[in-house]
Amino acid sequence: MTRRLENKTALVTGSTSNIGRQIAVAFGCEGAHVIVSGRDDARGQSVVTRIRDAGGKADYVHADLNGAAASRTLAQEAAGLLGGRIDILVNNAGIFPGTSTLATDEETFDRVYAVNVKSAFFLTQALVPAMIRDGGGTIINLGSWIARLAVPTGALYSSAKGAVETMTRAWAAEFGPHGIRVNAISPGVIQPEDWDPAAEYPGAVFMRSAPAGTPGHPDAIAAAAVYLASDQAAFVHGAVLDIDGGRVNVLTSSARSGEAELAG
Repeated sequence: MTRRLENKTALVTGSTSNIGRQIAVAFGCEGAHVIVSGRDDARGQSVVTRIRDAGGKADYVHADLNGAAASRTLAQEAAGLLGGRIDILVNNAGIFPGTSTLATDEETFDRVYAVNVKSAFFLTQALVPAMIRDGGGTIINLGSWIARLAVPTGALYSSAKGAVETMTRAWAAEFGPHGIRVNAISPGVIQPEDWDPAAEYPGAVFMRSAPAGTPGHPDAIAAAAVYLASDQAAFVHGAVLDIDGGRVNVLTSSARSGEAELAG
């Protein structure tokens, strides 16, 4: 292991499952002291145990991120466990309502924006002053391919993720002069690590005309997060990395027909 995050501290929101969990585990393997956070205490402690069993450092903080107050509380508790210093923030927590515009009520709208946008905004606001004081830091936001390639039931979610990607560029301009790099990852369809391999993942249909052809694994997103958090990405500011198997940028008719054309 390269230990690219040796002696760094990190807070990963929504890290009790799927993408967030893999990012937390990868950070721990790379030498960071990781704060795992989320709503499920049992799963959170399981992630902490997994990191510690691999020789890493981790602690868990319960957090139900739904607005400014919860974000500020998480920032305070995480900083307390990390000696007052957080080098890396990953704004990963999010919810996907999966409803159409006509079926969305105001409560659902407010909840999605509170979790996906407002909590990230105020958590960043809470942590940036200490990053500036300590000479810099890294912020990684999680966007989504749906922010740019729309699906019929994605208006609410895609608009929230579009806001996150826009904040990424704005924060890069605002905080870059203070030594804080801000970037985002835009995942494609990612099949959870613990999904039954005998059952087709529901989102797989969206990947059939992409070069990869199948959903990705959370490890692919974790690898991108490690890169962005490390000094290897020292010259990367305001970027949105598409880690999506080519879903947004490339269209193929099918893998089989493509092979036939190449063979011909």
